[in-house]
Amino acid sequence: MDIQLYLKFFFGLCALVNPIGILPVYIGMTDDQDPAQRQRTNFIANVSVAIILIVSLLMGNTILHFLDISIHSFKIAGGGLVIFIAMGMINGKLGEHKQTKQELTESIVRQNIAVVPLALPLLAGPGAISSMIVWGTRYQDRWSVLGFIIAIVIFCSCCWLLFKSAPLIIKLLRQTGINVVTRIMGLLLMAMGVEMVISGLRAVFPAWV
Repeated sequence: MDIQLYLKFFFGLCALVNPIGILPVYIGMTDDQDPAQRQRTNFIANVSVAIILIVSLLMGNTILHFLDISIHSFKIAGGGLVIFIAMGMINGKLGEHKQTKQELTESIVRQNIAVVPLALPLLAGPGAISSMIVWGTRYQDRWSVLGFIIAIVIFCSCCWLLFKSAPLIIKLLRQTGINVVTRIMGLLLMAMGVEMVISGLRAVFPAWV
């Protein structure tokens, strides 16, 4: 098992999802819940994220074949989407780029916000799902897939611990600290998106790139 590959996958997922940037959104959406309800929301949200990402990882290749889409074309489209999300993070947008106004309005009247909008689309957004499909299509052997699944479970466990400590972390970092972390994550994420686009273009136009 290639540990370096799984570390790259894990930290790429951290940059793509940016759970620290979602912390203020999570606090705002759960401020009317008691501690027990907040922890239940936290648990359900991260279990849902794990399920969404693992299904995308396992089923991505099948979906692409069914729709007759090449992985290279998907890399270009997915990389462009990742770059778009990264631009929003660098500009200091903490999650609103993943959620439409209609979704935000609907979430206000729903009692259970763990799955929608926290898990989908705020945490497991289009960028994260696209990235899982690219990874799952590129590495299809059982050991790589197993390593990715373990990395996803570890990542979601870290998110659970992070959200569990959300009030303390926000108190320590304050909004300025969260903005700084979000911009750094956005810069790393943009580099990942550019790499995805270049990889796709190199395969589609080998004589040009």
